[in-house]
Amino acid sequence: MNGTGKSIIRVELFPYGKGVLFMHNKIVLIGPVYPYKGGISHYTGLIYRELAKRYDVEMISYKMQYPKLLFHKEQRDYANDSFKIEGAEYMLHTANPFNIIRTARHIRRQSPDLVVIQWWHPYFAPCYFLLTHFMGRQKIVFICHNVFPHERFPMDRFLTKLALKRGNHYIVHAREEAGELEKIKKNPDYVVTPHPTYNAFRFEGMSKAQARERLHVEQDEHVLLFFGYVREYKGLKYLLQAMPAILQEDSKVRLLVVGEFGSDREEYQALIDESGVGEYVNVVDSYTPDRAVEKYFAAADLVVLPYISATQSGIVQIAYGFTKPVIVTAVGGLPDVVEDGRTGYVVRPKSPEAIAEAAIKFFRENQAESMAENIEKEAYRFSWERMGDVIEGLSSEKEGRFKVRNTT
Repeated sequence: MNGTGKSIIRVELFPYGKGVLFMHNKIVLIGPVYPYKGGISHYTGLIYRELAKRYDVEMISYKMQYPKLLFHKEQRDYANDSFKIEGAEYMLHTANPFNIIRTARHIRRQSPDLVVIQWWHPYFAPCYFLLTHFMGRQKIVFICHNVFPHERFPMDRFLTKLALKRGNHYIVHAREEAGELEKIKKNPDYVVTPHPTYNAFRFEGMSKAQARERLHVEQDEHVLLFFGYVREYKGLKYLLQAMPAILQEDSKVRLLVVGEFGSDREEYQALIDESGVGEYVNVVDSYTPDRAVEKYFAAADLVVLPYISATQSGIVQIAYGFTKPVIVTAVGGLPDVVEDGRTGYVVRPKSPEAIAEAAIKFFRENQAESMAENIEKEAYRFSWERMGDVIEGLSSEKEGRFKVRNTT
C-alpha cells in the first residue's frame, strides 16, 4: 500500500540495469516442471532459465502434483526432455501435510530473498497455505495464471483467498485478473504484464511446406488451427458453426482441431456432421507431445481462440512464437495481447459470424506476412527477459519505486 489507501500497481521500469544489482540474491521457484505436462510446466521451466541468468535459483517441483483420484490422466510426459531443468528438486507432495511442512522448513533454512510460486487452481490452496505459513517471514510472489479457475466450484473463493492472502506481491497477465485479485485481498501489490511467448517449440525449424506434407494437408489450402484441451469455455462450437460461411467465400480453407476432448466428443462430431463441413475439418483427439506441437503451428496460417471466457492463454503465445496471427474473442485478457488488425483480430464472443468475417478478411487481403512482421516487432514485450525484469523489480528491497500503472 502506498499510504493513500490504494493498491500499489507496478510498471516494469528498471533504472538500475538488468542482471547487475541482484546477482547475489537467492530465489526459490515453486511449480511444475518437466516431466509434468502442460503450459504451466513449460512456463515454469522457461522462467527458471531466465532467472538463472541473474540469480542463484533453487527449483522446487512436485513429488506428487495431483492425486489420481482427482486427475485420472497421465500427468507426466517423458518423451521430450527439452524443458528439463537440471537440478530441479521434486520434493513437494501437495496432499501430505508432513511433507509440506518439511519442504517449508527446507526453504526457510535457505533464507531466500524471494519465493516465487505458480498459482492457477484452488486445489493447491491448503498446500500453499501450510507451505507459506511454516517457511517463515519470506518475501513471496504469486504468479497468478488464473486467480479463480475457469470452471468455478463451491468453496473456490474461500480456498483462493486462503492461499493468496499469504503473498507480498503478485504478477498477473491480464487487467481483468487484477480486478479478481482485488476482490479477495485489500490493496494488493501487483504487476500486470503480458504472458511471455512460448518460443521453445521450434525443435526442427520446420517450414510450412514440410509441416503440411507431414500432416497430409494440401500446400495451397488456407489452414485454421484450434489447439489445446477442448473445454466448453473455449467455444469450439462457434468456430465449427462459422465454417460453412467461411467455406462459402473460400473453398480452400481447412480447419485443424488438435487437442484432447472430454466426454462431449460425440457432440462436437455431431455438430461437424450437421454443418456439412466434415471433409474440411481434421480432428486430432489426443494429447500433443511437445515435439509434435511444431508441425501444427508451422502448417497453420491463422490460429483461432473462440473462447467464451478466459483470463489469458498460452496458446496465443505459442502462436506468436511461430509468428502466426490469431483470432481471439473479446474476453478476459485476450484483447490485451492482440492488436486488432495488426497481430490478429479481436471479435465479439459467441459469434460464428464475427469469426467468419475475420477469417475471410485475413485470407482475402493476404495479411499473413504483414501480421507476422508486426508480431516480430513485439518481441521484447512478450519476452522472458521482460518477465525476468518484472521479478527483478520485485526482488528489490526499495519498495514503492514502481507505482505507475502498467498498460501492458
